[in-house]
Formats: sequence, C-alpha cells, structure tokens
Amino acid sequence: METVTIFLTAELGEALESFEHEGTRFVFARLGADGPDRLAEGAVWVFVDWVLPTMAGLEMCRRLRADPRMQDAHVTMVLECGDAEDRRRALQAGADDYLIGPLDRRSVLDRVLALRSPLEQRHLAKVLDLGPLTIDMGSLQARWAGKPVSLRPNEFRLLRFLAENPDRVLTRQALIAGLGKQDSPIDERTVDVWIGRLRRALEAVGAEPPLRTVRSVGYVYDSA
Repeated sequence: METVTIFLTAELGEALESFEHEGTRFVFARLGADGPDRLAEGAVWVFVDWVLPTMAGLEMCRRLRADPRMQDAHVTMVLECGDAEDRRRALQAGADDYLIGPLDRRSVLDRVLALRSPLEQRHLAKVLDLGPLTIDMGSLQARWAGKPVSLRPNEFRLLRFLAENPDRVLTRQALIAGLGKQDSPIDERTVDVWIGRLRRALEAVGAEPPLRTVRSVGYVYDSA
C-alpha cells in the first residue's frame, strides 16, 4: 500500500489520525525545528505556519529546502492573511504555494489530493546516496558498492531512516516512533533484533556495517 506523509508545524499534526483511502494510507505528524522525527514515506507534504514558537515560518521553509530528507517535499506556507508581500516572501523562501489559515483536516486534504499525482512521480525518482550506500525509493532497493542488499520491508525502512539521520544517535524508542510503529506497543528490545538482521544483510554483500551501538542509549549510522 502506498503511503503519503503529511507534516504540519501546527498542533493539528498531532491531532489528526492516519487513515486509508482508495488504496493509499495517509499519515500525519507534527514537524519541529529539527526536521522530521519519523520516516517520511511516499509523497511528502509540509504545511508551515507563518509564525512558529521558536522561529519564523520563512526560516523553517529555508531549512526544509536545505534538508536532504525533505528535498522533494511539497511545501505549503500557511499565511495569516492574503497580503501580496507575504505571498512573495513565502515563494522566495522555497514554498511551492500558500493558503490562508487556520487549517483544518478538510483544507489540508483538499490541497494534498488536488496535487497528489505530480508529487508522487517526484518521490518515485528519489535516490539517496551516502558513501557506498545507495537507496532507491522507487524500486525499494538498497545497494552497497553496487551490490543489491537483500532486505525485508521493515529492514529497508530502518536502513533508510538511519541513513537519513547520519551521525545522530537514535534511541530505540526514537527508531520505533520513526518507523511509525507506535500504534501497537513494541518492546524496545525488538529494535535490537531489527538491527541484527540489518547488519547481517549488509555483511552478506561484503559491507563493513556502519551501524554502531551506543551502549545504554541506542544506535547511530556513521557516515565516515
């Protein structure tokens, strides 16, 4: 099933529940100043408020455009009014379009559904390169130094999430949340099983796994 991820800087991102529609799963999440804390699967939309608690929405927009995880996201700036100068500044900061807030579930979905197809095509062409590791989102295939890595779907998503957060120590709970596994409680030690399978898959293609264990904390993907 295809997934569409919708991030919002507003509290609405925490209030909306995931749902399925015509074979597609729509997932909502809150976006903070440090970027996404969960895997941005499928086509990605971001709704950025003009005013944020710790920064201007324009600065958030610029950060998103510099974040490799969000390069292909469709960014909509949520304006407080229809001022022409605000619209111009939003587009200059990297927004794809804009709308007037406040947002509700219907206005978010109306915008996403209207623009969904073009962005899905951009997502399918996305490839992540990190040293010898290449992750092809369209084919759901990972390669190490050109060799295909045999991965189950969960291991592929785990590798992608780690690779999209290189050199950052991720706790077991952060990995569970990042993969969207919060709906049914998962024992944190299950993450150790996931990591073990991922390491063995990388070793099978002659890779020296870049996954480092930080004792009593979690795991980190070392990019160098």
